Amino acid sequence: MSQVSLCNVTKTYPNGTRAVSNLNLGVESREFMALVGPSGCGKTTALRMIAGLESVTEGKIYIGKYLVNNTPARDRDIAMVFQNYALYPYMNVYENMAFGLKLRGYPTTEIEKRVKEAALILEIEDILSRRPYELSGGERQRVAVGRAIVRKPLVFLFDEPLSNLDANLRAQMRTELHRLHLKLRTTMIYVTHDQVEAMTLGDRIAVMKEGTIFQTEAPMSVYKNPANKFVAGFIGSPPMNFIDGGIVKKDDKLYFDEGSFQVKIAENTKKPLLDWVDKKLIFGIRPEDIYDRLFISEAPPENIFKAFLEVAEPMGSESHLHFKTARQNRFIAKIPSIQKPGAGQDMELVFDMSKAHFFNKDTENTIV
Repeated sequence: MSQVSLCNVTKTYPNGTRAVSNLNLGVESREFMALVGPSGCGKTTALRMIAGLESVTEGKIYIGKYLVNNTPARDRDIAMVFQNYALYPYMNVYENMAFGLKLRGYPTTEIEKRVKEAALILEIEDILSRRPYELSGGERQRVAVGRAIVRKPLVFLFDEPLSNLDANLRAQMRTELHRLHLKLRTTMIYVTHDQVEAMTLGDRIAVMKEGTIFQTEAPMSVYKNPANKFVAGFIGSPPMNFIDGGIVKKDDKLYFDEGSFQVKIAENTKKPLLDWVDKKLIFGIRPEDIYDRLFISEAPPENIFKAFLEVAEPMGSESHLHFKTARQNRFIAKIPSIQKPGAGQDMELVFDMSKAHFFNKDTENTIV
């Protein structure tokens, strides 16, 4: 059994810094769990506690049914892939991959079998005789993963293993890691600050901030139903737009009032907002849910408003349009590149209000 459970885990350093606070997380056997959050949020500390490289101040960590708080790292049956790969420079690839098995006293024939199996999976059979300085970043990353694979551990731990690669190679290696998980079907916990990595790799993602997990769900559930403003803004590229305003009621209809424009609240979000009439809140809308009025055949008049286009950024298949309202609220729309509006003009826009989000201005928790 390779489940991993963190129960009320806290890590406080001697200087009083609390890196992780009352963390609760359950990772199922064979699941790919991505821990995602900004730098310094405690995700690597949590991973290192699972690995046994950091002690636990409070709480319990289980691997399978065993409490491992006081179990040395070497006895936890885990393998960790570090950000800097940590390869021995004086050993070739084969020796780097075999080293851990040699320390554990495995026979030569078994070591050779495991190294060759891992090399085949990772397609690095032709570089086994090379040393790390002769390898590209992607090859070093594969060797580091291979060194973990030969151990055949219960759990794989990854600490931002793609952060040193360029954008194209990072995208390629994401695919390789996903393919590897499908092939090995081993429990994997993956730490990253890159929400694209988390969304594409994780069966579930846990979004962290300041040592606390804010939400743990399947990637698209987090994307569509964020628990609070932080999660909504962290997951998604470009991030969700946030506009301060209030709810007003007219003739049994609700509207979001920004101050310089009003848009009608959709029926699917109306009921929870009845208690917010004449109150201030935060309106959230993703860039892909904003449209140019000229390209919408049946736009509801109540959802059409004007904003000033400051900057248009061509991104290839799409463009990012940067707008500001008369009240100086700024937001981004993501539109197909075939639409080519020029900057420096007012445009009529439409919000897809059925996909709007609303947040409590004080707590920043999601209202709907």
